[in-house]
Amino acid sequence: MKIIDLGLMNYAQAEALQLTTLDGVLNGSEDNTVFLLEHPKVITLGRQGGAENLHLNAAQLTEQGIELAQTTRGGNITCHFPGQLVAYPIWRVEKRPGGMRKFFHDMEEAVIQTCAHFDVQAIRRPKHPGVWLDESRKICSMGIGVRHWVTYHGLALNVGSDVSLFNAITLCGIPGATPTSLSAEAGYEISLKDAKHVFEKAFRKTFADSEVVAHHPPQK
Repeated sequence: MKIIDLGLMNYAQAEALQLTTLDGVLNGSEDNTVFLLEHPKVITLGRQGGAENLHLNAAQLTEQGIELAQTTRGGNITCHFPGQLVAYPIWRVEKRPGGMRKFFHDMEEAVIQTCAHFDVQAIRRPKHPGVWLDESRKICSMGIGVRHWVTYHGLALNVGSDVSLFNAITLCGIPGATPTSLSAEAGYEISLKDAKHVFEKAFRKTFADSEVVAHHPPQK
């Protein structure tokens, strides 16, 4: 696999890069690739909608320098901003044991292990994709698109303590859900550089272990 740090990149540019890479993975000219990056302030709507959970009008979005983007990922509404770690795996899932469910599980596991490194205990919440601290506090949102069994889009892990952009939306369209971050939960400011380093190691280990299991099933 390739893991590439893109730094700060606007949403449209990152989406175009994902689609180009997706074509490469489909035709075999590219390996499975994960992009790590930050976005300038942007609110994104998923295939299931989300505009009904946006609390700002067009003039307010413009005034506050917030972009609004319609996406092809699953899920509802979310937002991205500097200080949030975004990961986009362009990943061939076809013939991978467990299919899409296992792929989501492994993405969540990489985030859970990243949180654990900073002594933040994170959990899964049944029927609510992403990573949570409890029934209401969400630290990482997830939503993917799939084309011919290759994924794109991915996850967004809140790292920095400022998550105020979430005030502009109902988080993921779930009443009562509140955002939190690694820094807020750890009690000190965690740099995005450190979070990227830890996440990359956790992602490589989680997905490499899955491949080992796939190629060496348990003996009967």
